[in-house]
Amino acid sequence: MPNIKPIWDLRNYTEVLKEVDATGRVYLTRNGHGEYAILTMAEIDELDRYRAANTLFEKLKAAEERAEREGWINADDLEKELGVFEG
Repeated sequence: MPNIKPIWDLRNYTEVLKEVDATGRVYLTRNGHGEYAILTMAEIDELDRYRAANTLFEKLKAAEERAEREGWINADDLEKELGVFEG
């Protein structure tokens, strides 16, 4: 169950931060609506990895769509285009 607190609870921020460590994150509301989230550094690192993976998947999808439109090339032609030589 999410840990949701009114932003007013930050006046005792030490207790809120203890809960962040224990549960992973705390969501803060303002006027009864979700406004902020407090995360641990480990969660921020994980979020950054998800964002990087998502960016990679988006680029791969765009490349695949372009290849479908413009055509695929085989490995030999790719090596020639890149200037890769055996030997």
